[in-house]
Amino acid sequence: MSKKPLFGLTLQQLTTLVTEEGLPKFTAKQIADWLYKKEVTSIEQMTNLSLKTREQLSERYTVGLINPSKVSESTDGTKKYLFPTDTLKYIEAAYIPEADRATLCVSSQVGCKMGCLFCMTGKQGFQGNLTAGEIINQLRSIPEWKKVSNLVYMGMGEPFDNLENVLASLEILTSDWGMGMSPKRITVSTIGVIPAMKEFLEKSSCHLAVSLHNPFDEERRSIMPIQNVYLIKDVVDEIRKFDFSGQRRVSFEYIMFDGINDTPRHVKEMARLLNGLKCRVNLIRFHPIPDTPLLGTPDEKLFEFRDALTAKGIFTTIRASRGQDIQAACGLLSTKELVKKQREAKGEE
Repeated sequence: MSKKPLFGLTLQQLTTLVTEEGLPKFTAKQIADWLYKKEVTSIEQMTNLSLKTREQLSERYTVGLINPSKVSESTDGTKKYLFPTDTLKYIEAAYIPEADRATLCVSSQVGCKMGCLFCMTGKQGFQGNLTAGEIINQLRSIPEWKKVSNLVYMGMGEPFDNLENVLASLEILTSDWGMGMSPKRITVSTIGVIPAMKEFLEKSSCHLAVSLHNPFDEERRSIMPIQNVYLIKDVVDEIRKFDFSGQRRVSFEYIMFDGINDTPRHVKEMARLLNGLKCRVNLIRFHPIPDTPLLGTPDEKLFEFRDALTAKGIFTTIRASRGQDIQAACGLLSTKELVKKQREAKGEE
């Protein structure tokens, strides 16, 4: 029988575990302290637990950290880490250092079921949800993890399609008994799954980012099937019910596609859609992926679009492109590795 990982369990889950094991309840807090503050890699290192307790736990449990199987480093300092989940399946995390911060972009699922036209992860299809431990492991198991100042859930998968594990991971990351990270340094992205988004906004204090990409219903539907279920105007209406006047932020991600969503009428509709909402719009350059007809907007037009939105009172920035030489866009590296392993399994070159 394979041992169950302790890493990724909340304090409540650890309390249930130790109770089932016939151990004192305070043991749960001790274990959480070792897992999330003292950086142990084995149960044997939890030295304030009795030898008998450590041996008892070791029979059925392991810490459960997973090292990356591959790392690619860009000329700009960005690193792409590839983590194995199980046979022939991989997830990615991107480490992005800057002068005043270091951001880690983590995945929440293996593949994705949302099918956005511009996303390589979606082309893999959905292969499974990550546990809370597998999500946080992407931070804990990279050499630079102590340098990470900001976390973004913008890697593979739709976080709100795996809400239970995402919320558990956020609880561990931000709790005093956990890793003690400020929720104001964590942003969770969604394409607009309204019921789960509402629950996230109620239960977490972390920032929200919404993948907008087109303000018009039919045009957004053509690149993002989620529009058939949750209209972007309904997503924005739900967001308006929450308070973003303090430190908590909401932002809208907007990948620029040449001739598709970068015209003056898109600026006008964006301004109408977001009117009165305190938010930021992040414009993102699109770098073509295999088998897509989409092309990125030229920089000159990108700058004009930014300036037009700014003139309408919408705080708008252009996100710097990072890691292009190492396929840092979500899904590219894991798809390549997945195909490679599949070919090896079939005995192909």
